[in-house]
Amino acid sequence: MSQDFSYQISPPVLSQGSDRDLGLESTLQELSMYDFQVELSCTAMEVARIFEKYPLLPGAILREQGKFIGMISRRRLLEFWIRPYGKELFFREPLAMLYSYVKIPILQLPETTPILTAMQLTLRRSPELVAEPVVVETAPDSYKLLDISELNLVSWQIRGIETQVRYERSQTQMIQNDKMASLGRLVDGVAHEILDPVSFIWGNLTYVSSYSQDLLKLIAAYDRELSPTSNYISNFKEEIEFDFLEEDLSKALASIRTGAERLKKLVTSLQNFCHIDEVYPKPGDLHACLDSIVLLINSRIQGEIEIVKNYGHLPPVYCFMGQLSQVFMNLFTESIDNLLNEVVRHQLHPENANFKEKPRIEITTKIISQVAVKEQAPDSRWVCICIADNGLGMSLDLQQQIIESFSTEKRVDKATSLAVSYRIITAKHGGKLNLRSQLGKGTEFEILLPLL
Repeated sequence: MSQDFSYQISPPVLSQGSDRDLGLESTLQELSMYDFQVELSCTAMEVARIFEKYPLLPGAILREQGKFIGMISRRRLLEFWIRPYGKELFFREPLAMLYSYVKIPILQLPETTPILTAMQLTLRRSPELVAEPVVVETAPDSYKLLDISELNLVSWQIRGIETQVRYERSQTQMIQNDKMASLGRLVDGVAHEILDPVSFIWGNLTYVSSYSQDLLKLIAAYDRELSPTSNYISNFKEEIEFDFLEEDLSKALASIRTGAERLKKLVTSLQNFCHIDEVYPKPGDLHACLDSIVLLINSRIQGEIEIVKNYGHLPPVYCFMGQLSQVFMNLFTESIDNLLNEVVRHQLHPENANFKEKPRIEITTKIISQVAVKEQAPDSRWVCICIADNGLGMSLDLQQQIIESFSTEKRVDKATSLAVSYRIITAKHGGKLNLRSQLGKGTEFEILLPLL
C-alpha cells in the first residue's frame, strides 16, 4: 500500500507580480514567483509527479519539520535520475537521501533586491549553476522560487528601458548644451555691445574730470581778476548754487567712474561665465574666476549673507575655465539657497531663530600635498578650493542621496546640479569633489584639482 504524502507537499502556487510598470529600480517582489514547499521525508517519486503535472515549475523549496533546508531544482532532479540506476536506487526513497547527493550552493536573496542586481549576482555563479532558480526570501522563514528565465527576460526588458533612458538623457543633454552654447554666444555679444559704450564713458571720464577742474580754476581766476564781481554774476552764482556745484562736481565724477568700473567688471564677469571652453585645458586664474562668480551672485545675497575670502597663493591652473565657473556657481547657489531659506524662516518666526551669527559663506584656497591625499603619488600636489557656509547643515540621509547621485552606477531620474558639478570635476579635470556637513554647524564643499 502506498503512503499518502499529500500533507507533506503544498500545491504549487504561482504568485502574480506587481501591476505597475517595471523600472530601473524595480525589485524581485514585483516578479511572479513559485511557492512549492516539500518535506524531506516525502519520496522523490511524489515530487516527480508534481513536476510532471506542472511542467513550468523550476524546483521545490525543501523543509524538515517545517524548517527551511534548501532547494532542489527540476533540472538537478532529472539529471540525477538519468544516471545509471539513479531512478531505481532513489525513486521510492525519502527525498532527504537524494538531496544529500544533489545538494549544491543556492543563491538566496531578499525580495527587496533590485532586479538588475539579482541578475548580476546570478551571472557571477559558476557555469553549472547559472540555470538554477533563485530562492527569494519574502518574509522571515518564508521562501519562494524565481525561475531564472523569468529573471533573464525581465532584466533584458529593463536593460532596454535603461538604454532608452540613457539615449533620451544624451539627447536632452545635447539639446541643453546647444542651448547653453547659443545663449553663451548671445550673452557674450550683448556684453560686448555693453562694453563698447562703457569703455567710451570710462575713457572720456579722465578728460571730463581734467576739463572740469580746469574750468573751475578759470572761474576762480576770473573772480580774482574782476574783483569786485558784478551783481549779475554774484546773483547767477547764487542761483546755480555755485559753491555746492564746485564741491559736488568732483564727487559726481568719482561716482560715475565707480559705476562705470563696476559695470565693466560685471559685464566682464558675465563674459567669463558664458565663455565656451576649447578642446584642451588652458592655464587660468581661479581667484579671478571666483571673484567673477561672487560679483554675479551679489544681486541675490543683497547684504543678507557675508562673503569671506581666504585666498592662498595659487599658480595658474590648467582647466576648462567655463566649466569650472559653472561648478562654482552651482556650489554657491546651493549654499545661498540654504542660507536664504533660513533667513526667511528667521524673519517669519524670530522666536525659532537658529542663526547665532550672520549667515556667512567662506571661500578658502590653498595648495595641499600628498599628506592630505594619501592614495596619490608622493610628489603630487593639489589645488584645494573650499566653499563652506554656517547654515543648518544636511542630514545624513540627504548627504547619502547627494553622494549616490554622484555615482554613475546609481540610476536617477534626472541629473542634479551637484551631480553635474561632480562629473565636471572628476571626469573633465581628474579631480575630486568632497561633501562634508553636520547638522547645526554648516556644509562644506571641497574641490581638489591636480596641479601639474
